[in-house]
Amino acid sequence: MENENYIPPLSEISGATMNDLTGKCCVVTGGGSGIGAMITAGFVANGATVFIVSRKDTSPFASKLTAAYPGKCFALRADLAKEEDVVRLSSELREACPDGKLHCLVNNSGTNWAEPIEEYSLKGWDKVYDLNVRSVFHVTQQLLPLLRASGTRSNPARVINISSIDSITQSALNTFAYSSGKAAVGHLSRVLAAKLADDHITVNNILPGAFQSRMMRGTIAAAGEENMSRGIPLGRIGSTLDMAAVAVMLAGRGGQWMTGASITLDGGQVIRARM
Repeated sequence: MENENYIPPLSEISGATMNDLTGKCCVVTGGGSGIGAMITAGFVANGATVFIVSRKDTSPFASKLTAAYPGKCFALRADLAKEEDVVRLSSELREACPDGKLHCLVNNSGTNWAEPIEEYSLKGWDKVYDLNVRSVFHVTQQLLPLLRASGTRSNPARVINISSIDSITQSALNTFAYSSGKAAVGHLSRVLAAKLADDHITVNNILPGAFQSRMMRGTIAAAGEENMSRGIPLGRIGSTLDMAAVAVMLAGRGGQWMTGASITLDGGQVIRARM
């Protein structure tokens, strides 16, 4: 048993070791743009083999990452709101992941819908919930055999769900399904964490604030990045390195003994919004 003055060898405690994802097979849904692309870049840069899952062809982006970084990146196409696509994806990944082992799943794909409450479309509601909530469960469910195959007591498999600070604040925008759905993702993450701990699988949740993502791009452009930054206590919107660093930590050594946690990554926007 370690004592309080135990000094680990440098090979175990250095930054390079803590962040090393060499040999890890990872899946990032919606990994070809926005927050998903930031996470994918962080994983590939630290040696992982990453499969991007998107409705669009993201192979040019995957090829650029493979050329730039030590890891490898591949593009797979699937509409995760469709049951048959998720089932097909799980079959493809069983063949693609070495030894049938998936070390990290990032459930990032999402969409939004905004309308005044009197006009809010149930079609829009279903579109948001099908992708933002149901697919988080369904993709995780279908990939469980691969996650179970890789997880061990000392080094569990990881599931990282991407929620939003809208799940814990009251947005001024008419995004009723998005905000409530992201809150559901947060609680689903805790439920899954409790259910899957015995399978040596951790489940954690990131709540991003303002990043240059596909969904935020229009909002940032309309408000102006400088104006939006003034409302964030740390004085700027999030960067690729901010998101990548937290995701790599959760996928690497820093996430081995963490499950059921929610990390708010927003520059302090929730705790003290500037007026």
